[in-house]
Amino acid sequence: MNISLPTYDQFIEPILRILQQYPEGLRAAEVHDAAADYLQLTQEQRSELLSSGQAVYKNRCGWAHDRLKRVGLSFSPRRGLWQLSKEGVVYIKQNSGAIVEDEIQRIANSYYDGLSAAEDNKAAVFDEPLSGQASPDDQLEQALQALRQATAGELLEVLLAVTPSRFEVIVLDVLHGLGYGISRQDLQRVGGSGDAGIDGVISLDKLGLEKVYVQAKRWQGTVGRPELQAFYGALAGQKAKRGVFITTSAFTAQALDFAKSVEGIVLIDGERLVNLMMDTEVGVTSRTLKVPSLDSDYFE
Repeated sequence: MNISLPTYDQFIEPILRILQQYPEGLRAAEVHDAAADYLQLTQEQRSELLSSGQAVYKNRCGWAHDRLKRVGLSFSPRRGLWQLSKEGVVYIKQNSGAIVEDEIQRIANSYYDGLSAAEDNKAAVFDEPLSGQASPDDQLEQALQALRQATAGELLEVLLAVTPSRFEVIVLDVLHGLGYGISRQDLQRVGGSGDAGIDGVISLDKLGLEKVYVQAKRWQGTVGRPELQAFYGALAGQKAKRGVFITTSAFTAQALDFAKSVEGIVLIDGERLVNLMMDTEVGVTSRTLKVPSLDSDYFE
């Protein structure tokens, strides 16, 4: 790999300067190109690819924006659009001159600490940045965790942008990936007007004698006890014994207590949902990394 290609932290200031010029936001692809121009990347540098086929500079630009989002200086109002937050607008005005290296590193290595899903519909809690003192195995584990957390954030953004009907289909795909239903046809979407609070039905056997009812909602705030009581009532109306309530946000303490007080209800919040999507590879692709390790048996 060309060592002269800027590292991802070197894309942080260019992104801030570029987004400052577009108060309504700018498409990620346009930010990539603008950042490459800002850093005066050569055509050879722009052509450098990762094993996945993605341009290296675009990947690094994406990681820089990820760090800016994590410290609250930018956000994605919709898929593929990058925009400075109110804090970001103030920050870049206060730093009209070149941002010092220590500050760039603070942004690159800063993480939200305990941010709840109730505050911004995201439930990722990020670990410490990679340590130069960690063993290679430890660094690999931390890097994989960082990649997973970044993907989780992107998944939540996408889920909040899709239509309600599409979200219901995604939820059923995840449940099928977890092993529910003999075939995908055993999971049916029934959401819509007059759905009585039921968005999907899962048949656990070929005759459909055992069923699980699903409610899937992209809640703007936390889901409270009243919503779960309504769902529990809908289950009773269907004479159902099992129900799954899934949301992109989180549940209040009262809602969690109610679910524990009754039988047959499982709650899945946004954090758990995106992790299940990654585990079942719904809307996610994985690549295999070959990590060499000595085979001692071969030499004996």
